[in-house]
Amino acid sequence: MKRAQQLEKLRARREPWDIVIIGGGATGLGTAVDAASRGHAVALIEQHDFAKGTSSRSTKLVHGGVRYLEQGDVALVLEALRERGRLLRNASHLTHAMPFVIPCYRWWEAPFYGFGLLLYDLLAGRLGLGRTRLLSAREVRAQLPTIRTDGLQGGVLYYDGQFDDARLAVALAQTAVAQSATVLNYLRCTGFLKKGDRIVGVKATDAETGEVHELRARVVLNATGVFVDALRHQDQPAAVPLVQPSQGVHLVLPREFLPGGTALLIPKTTDGRVLFAVPWHEHIIVGTTDTPVDQASLEPRALEEEIELILTNAARYLARPPTRADVLSVFAGLRPLAHRSAVEHTAALSRRHVIEVAESGLITITGGKWTTYRQMAEEVVDRAEQCAGLPRRECVTKTLSLDDDVDTAVAVLEAGDASLVQALHPRLPYRRADVVWAVREAMARTLEDVLARRTRALFLDAQASIEAAEEVATIMAAELQWSPEQTAVQVQQYREFARGYLLGPQ
Repeated sequence: MKRAQQLEKLRARREPWDIVIIGGGATGLGTAVDAASRGHAVALIEQHDFAKGTSSRSTKLVHGGVRYLEQGDVALVLEALRERGRLLRNASHLTHAMPFVIPCYRWWEAPFYGFGLLLYDLLAGRLGLGRTRLLSAREVRAQLPTIRTDGLQGGVLYYDGQFDDARLAVALAQTAVAQSATVLNYLRCTGFLKKGDRIVGVKATDAETGEVHELRARVVLNATGVFVDALRHQDQPAAVPLVQPSQGVHLVLPREFLPGGTALLIPKTTDGRVLFAVPWHEHIIVGTTDTPVDQASLEPRALEEEIELILTNAARYLARPPTRADVLSVFAGLRPLAHRSAVEHTAALSRRHVIEVAESGLITITGGKWTTYRQMAEEVVDRAEQCAGLPRRECVTKTLSLDDDVDTAVAVLEAGDASLVQALHPRLPYRRADVVWAVREAMARTLEDVLARRTRALFLDAQASIEAAEEVATIMAAELQWSPEQTAVQVQQYREFARGYLLGPQ
């Protein structure tokens, strides 16, 4: 997956593409894999980097949605559990089952939550990950050694899935390329090509060179997540909004706050949500919130009340209450919830996806979540075939394995150059070879691409990533032929950007 080669493919194309996809997050990349694996000619363009937005800022769970079951949306849970099973099978090297424990401090909580989670297991059927069971107080302490024990009466153990969202996004991009799709980051859609009232393609500008491309297409798909309305309004200025963005915030803590391999589910926070504390890359991710926002942003920031909400509720369950000084990184993401003007709270908005076909032929897909990306892609490609008169072909992604050669490629690099084994930073699990791989094989173009998404350094320990920036920039400069001035700018820009992930004293 080399950007120069992908650009050459784009330039060389003379006929219209069957499908042009705008947006390089989970939905867009999943759609590229689906359409290309059916044999369609596919191009995908992304204005920034793959998974720059929502798709790299999740709670890192592949799940059916316990809370949606409580809301009575059995159909949504059933679909998500089915897709959870498929994803864990098709990307077994990137996903795994994880035990979760709900600690119970009142006598009725264990049977209440246990019954609901037994139903969760039944809905999963043969794709289940493990059996739900009730735990004694002693068993809860064994699973969660740092849990608050005052009044602890027992708990419930159940299973869900976990993954690395940004790495899965890169795997989808690699799989799309392997299926003959043309996939490019830093190529921004700047307008539509029209024939009369019909959209027949897009104009796109390369952020690195300023080169302008015209991509003619039989159908254009808008898969830009929380930004779908901005693109729709370029086509139809009076279009009614499809999305109400909702912000979710996560705090990252040292592993000592929840040692072991079991995650904690807090079933009801002070604002009525669930809260997760999940082991991830030898750290703990705690979240999330659900805060309505008026405007979509590529780089949303946590609000003070969201940070305090997470710390306060975590302190109710952990023997050692986490403080601001313990937080290694704080990140926020925006959910593209289906818009309902009559609904006051975004927690009540639908997590279902929406597909809209405009009079111009533009197809927009939004909503959903990482777990259901494959189902969303299948449905939108079916619709694209129908609307554009493309050959109707069977979807094959239910059993299509996703490409991911990171570990093998990094091992080959290290075998060829012993200096690449050197660690980037004492507090980070990454080596110099990870940077070389990211540039050569995964289309990383900036320090942020490497430190935020090809590795997860920024999300694990923001300060350590800042300290590693100069070392990473030196490696990237040799690969991308940056001048000393360009290298210095990259370091300065990254350090300023990454400070937004630090949580200082209030």
